[in-house]
Amino acid sequence: MGLLGLGLLASGCGGNGGGSGDGTVTIRYSWWGAKDRAELIQKTVKLFEKKYPKIKVKTDFAEYADFWSKFNTQAAGGNPPDVFQNSVAFLRKYGEKNILLDLNQQVKAGNLSMKDFRAGLEKAGEVDGKLYGVPVGVNTFAMFYNPAEFKKVGVTPKDGWTWDQFFSAAEKISQDKGDLFGASDNAGVMYLYDLYLRQQGKAFFTEDKKLGFTEDDLKKWWGDWYGKNKDGVLVPAKKSEQVKPKATISADLAAAEFTWDNFLVRFAAETKTDLDLGPIPTLDGKKTGQYLSSLMLSGSARTQHPKEVAKFIDFMTHDPEVGKIMGYNRGVLPTNAQYDAFKPTGVNAKIAQYEESVTDKLEPITPHPAGADVAEAAFLRIYGQVSQGKTSVDDAVDQFFSEAKTALGS
Repeated sequence: MGLLGLGLLASGCGGNGGGSGDGTVTIRYSWWGAKDRAELIQKTVKLFEKKYPKIKVKTDFAEYADFWSKFNTQAAGGNPPDVFQNSVAFLRKYGEKNILLDLNQQVKAGNLSMKDFRAGLEKAGEVDGKLYGVPVGVNTFAMFYNPAEFKKVGVTPKDGWTWDQFFSAAEKISQDKGDLFGASDNAGVMYLYDLYLRQQGKAFFTEDKKLGFTEDDLKKWWGDWYGKNKDGVLVPAKKSEQVKPKATISADLAAAEFTWDNFLVRFAAETKTDLDLGPIPTLDGKKTGQYLSSLMLSGSARTQHPKEVAKFIDFMTHDPEVGKIMGYNRGVLPTNAQYDAFKPTGVNAKIAQYEESVTDKLEPITPHPAGADVAEAAFLRIYGQVSQGKTSVDDAVDQFFSEAKTALGS
């Protein structure tokens, strides 16, 4: 069943059971991520069950795409997990379909504390006055780079550097190495383009749930990047595909790549090359457009155990031992209690240092509209066709606007 029916199904009667004669209840907890995340989370679940012996937790996880496919099927059938990993990108989408539990009532009842969160994160899961998610990990965008290669061309990424300086460095690096390109071709990454737009006072999505840029804006962005691609500055699409699931920077194909800062944990494990985090290039030497995003825990509106779900979320976001176990696997820890309990070393210390360096540059983020995930996927896929030379920039832009407007209902 498609997502169109989710709202009606989610607002119906019934829901997850899981009770027993001795007062013990069972809740289902699902998340996406690799095996290493699963191993860490299982340890935290055992801690929770030890503290709350009357609450049993049945766990389930999958890779990102498989997780959402399964979740959508479960939600359409009226049987989503009681508590699950979520993202700011999906709060409005699933909230409008009555799939998410408004946790405000549980906060008022004292089952969930929204105090002691860092950097205003207690507001991160709020949509239109409802609390749909609680952060478990926080991240922001960064430029990953190979410091040795940048040093060779005499460039040190630093606060206030510009996009022109970034591409100039990438050009110099690509000229020196046959198998190493200056940067990954990240023109299809919605979040990176969003930062570029925010540097101009715009944004990918507007408050009224529409696209916040014009066709000409996107033609320039995609055209500039594709021009660098054709000039051999950026990793060709074919080579990027060949090294998947590795990223181009961890496959030692690129000297720079843009993504969420907590990915450094994964990339460092995939390559022997020393990597570092650098600031996002700017247009004016000042405004980066950066914001904090987060992975969250959300509850199902259909759960028969909202109190237990709230206690579980509270434990996972506040307990210091959970913080020590999870580290920065899902991003920098959200509450002061967990942040102080975990002492980062190595790549984790680099992530913490980077986030502290951008704290005074952060701006608010508004929840994405319903359909944002479809628009994001289209943005990546359609630029992929451009980078492979299968379609022109102009045709790709027309195609994206057509698909995105349909997805957003505008």
